[in-house]
Amino acid sequence: MLRKLKVAALVLLALVLVNCSGAVDTSKFNAEDYYNYLMTLYNDEDYEVVVQEFQNFLLQYSGSAYNDDAQYYLAMTYFKREQYLLGAYEFSKLIRNIPASPFVSESQYMLAECYYQLAPAYQLDQAYTKKAIEEFQAFIDFFPADKKVEAASAKIKELNERLAEKEYQAALIYEKMEYEKAAIKYYGNVTEYFHDTKFAPLALYKKIQLEIKKGMTTEASNDIGVFLSRYPEDSNAKEIQETEIKLSQKK
Repeated sequence: MLRKLKVAALVLLALVLVNCSGAVDTSKFNAEDYYNYLMTLYNDEDYEVVVQEFQNFLLQYSGSAYNDDAQYYLAMTYFKREQYLLGAYEFSKLIRNIPASPFVSESQYMLAECYYQLAPAYQLDQAYTKKAIEEFQAFIDFFPADKKVEAASAKIKELNERLAEKEYQAALIYEKMEYEKAAIKYYGNVTEYFHDTKFAPLALYKKIQLEIKKGMTTEASNDIGVFLSRYPEDSNAKEIQETEIKLSQKK
Protein backbone atom coordinates (compact mmCIF):
# COMPACT_ATOMS: atom_id res chain seq x y z
CA MET A 1 0.00 0.00 0.00
CA LEU A 2 2.82 2.39 0.92
CA ARG A 3 4.61 1.54 -2.36
CA LYS A 4 1.46 2.35 -4.37
CA LEU A 5 1.06 5.66 -2.54
CA LYS A 6 4.70 6.48 -3.18
CA VAL A 7 4.38 5.73 -6.91
CA ALA A 8 1.20 7.82 -7.12
CA ALA A 9 2.91 10.71 -5.37
CA LEU A 10 5.87 10.41 -7.72
CA VAL A 11 3.60 10.49 -10.77
CA LEU A 12 1.79 13.55 -9.41
CA LEU A 13 5.13 15.27 -8.79
CA ALA A 14 6.27 14.46 -12.31
CA LEU A 15 3.11 15.93 -13.78
CA VAL A 16 3.56 19.10 -11.75
CA LEU A 17 7.15 19.41 -12.92
CA VAL A 18 6.17 18.85 -16.52
CA ASN A 19 3.45 21.47 -16.33
CA CYS A 20 5.75 23.98 -14.70
CA SER A 21 8.91 23.57 -16.74
CA GLY A 22 8.07 21.29 -19.69
CA ALA A 23 10.50 18.62 -18.49
CA VAL A 24 11.10 16.35 -15.52
CA ASP A 25 14.34 16.72 -13.57
CA THR A 26 15.24 13.08 -12.96
CA SER A 27 18.55 13.94 -11.29
CA LYS A 28 16.77 14.03 -7.91
CA PHE A 29 15.43 10.48 -8.28
CA ASN A 30 17.00 7.37 -6.82
CA ALA A 31 16.98 4.18 -8.92
CA GLU A 32 13.57 3.02 -7.70
CA ASP A 33 11.89 6.41 -8.20
CA TYR A 34 13.45 6.82 -11.63
CA TYR A 35 12.36 3.35 -12.70
CA ASN A 36 8.79 3.92 -11.47
CA TYR A 37 8.69 7.20 -13.39
CA LEU A 38 9.88 5.42 -16.55
CA MET A 39 7.21 2.76 -16.19
CA THR A 40 4.60 5.51 -15.95
CA LEU A 41 5.83 6.85 -19.30
CA TYR A 42 5.89 3.34 -20.74
CA ASN A 43 2.36 2.51 -19.59
CA ASP A 44 1.16 5.84 -20.99
CA GLU A 45 2.72 4.76 -24.32
CA ASP A 46 5.01 7.79 -24.37
CA TYR A 47 7.52 5.67 -26.27
CA GLU A 48 9.53 8.42 -27.95
CA VAL A 49 10.49 9.96 -24.61
CA VAL A 50 10.92 6.71 -22.70
CA VAL A 51 13.53 5.28 -25.09
CA GLN A 52 15.99 8.00 -24.21
CA GLU A 53 15.07 7.82 -20.54
CA PHE A 54 15.61 4.05 -20.36
CA GLN A 55 18.99 4.49 -22.02
CA ASN A 56 19.91 7.16 -19.47
CA PHE A 57 18.73 4.93 -16.63
CA LEU A 58 20.87 2.01 -17.84
CA LEU A 59 23.93 4.25 -17.96
CA GLN A 60 23.28 5.82 -14.57
CA TYR A 61 22.11 2.70 -12.66
CA SER A 62 23.82 -0.16 -14.48
CA GLY A 63 24.34 -2.07 -11.23
CA SER A 64 20.92 -1.54 -9.72
CA ALA A 65 18.26 -4.13 -9.01
CA TYR A 66 16.18 -2.58 -11.80
CA ASN A 67 18.83 -2.98 -14.50
CA ASP A 68 17.29 -6.03 -16.19
CA ASP A 69 13.79 -4.57 -15.87
CA ALA A 70 14.90 -1.41 -17.67
CA GLN A 71 16.76 -3.42 -20.31
CA TYR A 72 13.67 -5.52 -21.00
CA TYR A 73 11.31 -2.57 -21.24
CA LEU A 74 13.74 -0.64 -23.44
CA ALA A 75 13.64 -3.58 -25.84
CA MET A 76 9.84 -3.74 -25.56
CA THR A 77 9.62 -0.03 -26.32
CA TYR A 78 11.51 -0.55 -29.57
CA PHE A 79 9.23 -3.48 -30.38
CA LYS A 80 6.11 -1.42 -29.77
CA ARG A 81 7.53 1.30 -32.02
CA GLU A 82 8.01 -1.39 -34.70
CA GLN A 83 11.78 -0.86 -34.62
CA TYR A 84 12.31 -4.59 -34.66
CA LEU A 85 16.04 -4.74 -35.34
CA LEU A 86 16.73 -2.41 -32.42
CA GLY A 87 14.36 -4.45 -30.29
CA ALA A 88 16.14 -7.67 -31.25
CA TYR A 89 19.49 -6.11 -30.34
CA GLU A 90 18.28 -5.03 -26.90
CA PHE A 91 16.59 -8.36 -26.13
CA SER A 92 19.79 -10.18 -27.11
CA LYS A 93 21.81 -7.90 -24.82
CA LEU A 94 19.66 -8.91 -21.86
CA ILE A 95 19.99 -12.61 -22.70
CA ARG A 96 23.73 -12.33 -23.13
CA ASN A 97 24.61 -9.96 -20.27
CA ILE A 98 22.06 -10.88 -17.57
CA PRO A 99 21.53 -14.65 -17.98
CA ALA A 100 20.10 -15.05 -14.46
CA SER A 101 17.34 -12.50 -15.04
CA PRO A 102 13.71 -13.67 -14.79
CA PHE A 103 13.18 -11.77 -18.05
CA VAL A 104 15.43 -14.10 -20.06
CA SER A 105 12.76 -16.54 -21.22
CA GLU A 106 10.41 -13.76 -22.30
CA SER A 107 13.31 -11.93 -23.94
CA GLN A 108 14.21 -15.03 -25.94
CA TYR A 109 10.63 -15.31 -27.17
CA MET A 110 10.47 -11.61 -28.02
CA LEU A 111 13.84 -11.81 -29.80
CA ALA A 112 12.31 -14.44 -32.06
CA GLU A 113 9.15 -12.35 -32.39
CA CYS A 114 11.20 -9.38 -33.64
CA TYR A 115 12.58 -11.48 -36.50
CA TYR A 116 9.12 -12.94 -37.09
CA GLN A 117 7.78 -9.44 -37.63
CA LEU A 118 10.62 -8.76 -40.08
CA ALA A 119 10.07 -11.98 -42.06
CA PRO A 120 8.78 -11.03 -45.55
CA ALA A 121 6.55 -12.75 -48.08
CA TYR A 122 8.01 -15.91 -49.62
CA GLN A 123 9.05 -14.15 -52.85
CA LEU A 124 11.66 -12.06 -51.01
CA ASP A 125 14.91 -12.92 -49.25
CA GLN A 126 14.19 -15.21 -46.30
CA ALA A 127 17.13 -14.42 -44.01
CA TYR A 128 14.87 -12.99 -41.29
CA THR A 129 12.50 -15.94 -41.65
CA LYS A 130 15.35 -18.36 -40.99
CA LYS A 131 16.57 -16.25 -38.07
CA ALA A 132 13.08 -16.23 -36.54
CA ILE A 133 12.90 -20.03 -36.81
CA GLU A 134 16.33 -20.34 -35.19
CA GLU A 135 15.38 -18.10 -32.26
CA PHE A 136 11.96 -19.70 -31.72
CA GLN A 137 13.66 -23.10 -31.69
CA ALA A 138 16.19 -21.83 -29.14
CA PHE A 139 13.28 -20.69 -26.98
CA ILE A 140 11.69 -24.15 -27.17
CA ASP A 141 15.00 -25.89 -26.45
CA PHE A 142 15.91 -23.76 -23.44
CA PHE A 143 12.42 -23.25 -21.96
CA PRO A 144 10.43 -26.39 -22.87
CA ALA A 145 7.96 -25.92 -19.99
CA ASP A 146 7.13 -22.31 -20.86
CA LYS A 147 3.48 -21.61 -21.69
CA LYS A 148 4.52 -19.95 -24.97
CA VAL A 149 6.14 -23.08 -26.41
CA GLU A 150 2.95 -23.97 -28.27
CA ALA A 151 2.82 -20.51 -29.87
CA ALA A 152 6.50 -20.73 -30.79
CA SER A 153 5.97 -24.14 -32.42
CA ALA A 154 3.02 -22.79 -34.42
CA LYS A 155 5.11 -19.89 -35.69
CA ILE A 156 7.96 -22.22 -36.68
CA LYS A 157 5.47 -24.25 -38.69
CA GLU A 158 4.10 -21.11 -40.34
CA LEU A 159 7.59 -19.90 -41.24
CA ASN A 160 8.63 -23.30 -42.58
CA GLU A 161 5.58 -23.20 -44.85
CA ARG A 162 6.92 -19.91 -46.21
CA LEU A 163 10.36 -21.37 -46.88
CA ALA A 164 8.81 -24.44 -48.48
CA GLU A 165 6.67 -22.29 -50.75
CA LYS A 166 9.73 -20.36 -51.91
CA GLU A 167 11.53 -23.60 -52.87
CA TYR A 168 8.40 -25.04 -54.45
CA GLN A 169 7.75 -21.97 -56.57
CA ALA A 170 11.39 -21.98 -57.72
CA ALA A 171 10.98 -25.62 -58.78
CA LEU A 172 7.82 -24.76 -60.73
CA ILE A 173 9.64 -22.00 -62.60
CA TYR A 174 12.53 -24.31 -63.49
CA GLU A 175 10.09 -26.96 -64.67
CA LYS A 176 8.24 -24.48 -66.89
CA MET A 177 11.57 -23.39 -68.36
CA GLU A 178 12.38 -27.09 -68.96
CA TYR A 179 15.40 -26.98 -66.64
CA GLU A 180 14.34 -30.35 -65.31
CA LYS A 181 17.46 -31.22 -63.31
CA ALA A 182 17.16 -27.93 -61.43
CA ALA A 183 13.44 -28.54 -60.89
CA ILE A 184 14.16 -32.01 -59.47
CA LYS A 185 16.72 -30.49 -57.12
CA TYR A 186 14.32 -27.84 -55.78
CA TYR A 187 11.42 -30.26 -55.46
CA GLY A 188 13.85 -32.45 -53.54
CA ASN A 189 14.73 -29.57 -51.23
CA VAL A 190 11.06 -29.20 -50.31
CA THR A 191 10.65 -32.91 -49.56
CA GLU A 192 13.93 -33.18 -47.63
CA TYR A 193 13.86 -30.04 -45.51
CA PHE A 194 10.14 -29.28 -45.27
CA HIS A 195 8.56 -32.74 -45.35
CA ASP A 196 5.87 -31.78 -42.81
CA THR A 197 4.56 -28.81 -44.81
CA LYS A 198 1.61 -28.79 -47.21
CA PHE A 199 3.99 -28.33 -50.15
CA ALA A 200 5.98 -31.51 -49.49
CA PRO A 201 3.64 -34.18 -50.92
CA LEU A 202 2.96 -32.14 -54.05
CA ALA A 203 6.68 -31.46 -54.51
CA LEU A 204 7.48 -35.16 -54.14
CA TYR A 205 4.70 -36.06 -56.59
CA LYS A 206 6.12 -33.68 -59.19
CA LYS A 207 9.66 -34.91 -58.55
CA ILE A 208 8.56 -38.49 -59.23
CA GLN A 209 6.89 -37.45 -62.48
CA LEU A 210 10.03 -35.70 -63.69
CA GLU A 211 12.25 -38.64 -62.70
CA ILE A 212 10.07 -41.02 -64.70
CA LYS A 213 10.10 -38.63 -67.66
CA LYS A 214 13.91 -38.56 -67.61
CA GLY A 215 14.22 -42.33 -67.23
CA MET A 216 15.46 -42.13 -63.64
CA THR A 217 13.52 -45.24 -62.63
CA THR A 218 15.65 -46.14 -59.60
CA GLU A 219 15.28 -42.66 -58.15
CA ALA A 220 11.57 -42.65 -58.96
CA SER A 221 11.04 -46.02 -57.25
CA ASN A 222 12.83 -44.82 -54.13
CA ASP A 223 10.76 -41.65 -54.01
CA ILE A 224 7.54 -43.61 -54.55
CA GLY A 225 8.35 -45.64 -51.45
CA VAL A 226 8.95 -42.44 -49.49
CA PHE A 227 5.72 -40.89 -50.77
CA LEU A 228 3.54 -43.87 -49.86
CA SER A 229 5.06 -44.21 -46.40
CA ARG A 230 4.78 -40.50 -45.56
CA TYR A 231 1.58 -39.49 -47.33
CA PRO A 232 -0.68 -42.55 -47.69
CA GLU A 233 -3.81 -40.38 -47.41
CA ASP A 234 -2.74 -37.81 -49.99
CA SER A 235 -5.00 -37.24 -52.99
CA ASN A 236 -2.20 -38.40 -55.32
CA ALA A 237 -1.45 -41.59 -53.38
CA LYS A 238 -3.61 -43.82 -55.60
CA GLU A 239 -1.91 -42.56 -58.75
CA ILE A 240 1.50 -43.10 -57.18
CA GLN A 241 0.55 -46.69 -56.29
CA GLU A 242 -0.45 -47.31 -59.91
CA THR A 243 2.84 -45.80 -61.06
CA GLU A 244 4.71 -48.15 -58.73
CA ILE A 245 2.94 -51.15 -60.30
CA LYS A 246 3.78 -49.99 -63.82
CA LEU A 247 7.45 -49.51 -62.92
CA SER A 248 7.64 -52.98 -61.35
CA GLN A 249 6.15 -54.52 -64.49
CA LYS A 250 8.89 -52.97 -66.63
CA LYS A 251 11.67 -54.57 -64.63
